[in-house]
Amino acid sequence: MALWKEITTPGPTGHSSSPSPSIDRPTPEPSPSPPPAARKAREPADGGDSMIAANITIEGKIEGSGNVRIAGRFKGDVRIDGNFNIEPGAHLTGQVLAGVVVVGGELQGNIESAKRVDVLDGGVIVGDVKAGSITVAAGSRMRGHVEFGWGDEKPPKLDSGR
Repeated sequence: MALWKEITTPGPTGHSSSPSPSIDRPTPEPSPSPPPAARKAREPADGGDSMIAANITIEGKIEGSGNVRIAGRFKGDVRIDGNFNIEPGAHLTGQVLAGVVVVGGELQGNIESAKRVDVLDGGVIVGDVKAGSITVAAGSRMRGHVEFGWGDEKPPKLDSGR
């Protein structure tokens, strides 16, 4: 009993070439694609995660939703509905508007309206920070003006007439 059957295939000129053996196997049925609701459930609701690798330098603008991690160099503004992470060794020159900002590398620019800012050991911020809360680790550095804990209300002005 043979385990293969001979199939003729047309050659480049359209004529049949010599028969070639092929193993007689049942053709697998294509797996059904999940319904749209099931596909949607697997996709991240926040737009997913994006990463700029350590050996990459980019100039431009980042806008959208989702989480972004920078391990390389980026020059431009960042406006995202999600978390933004500047990895140790990374460098960003520009303004940042994001939900949670974690600075492990270097940021030269302002952070606006973040819910939370974490400055890690070795993190550097040269610019102003406005956030709901801020955590500063020993070994980090910052030069700029900081406002936190105020939410949307403005800080009271000091009476300079005293």
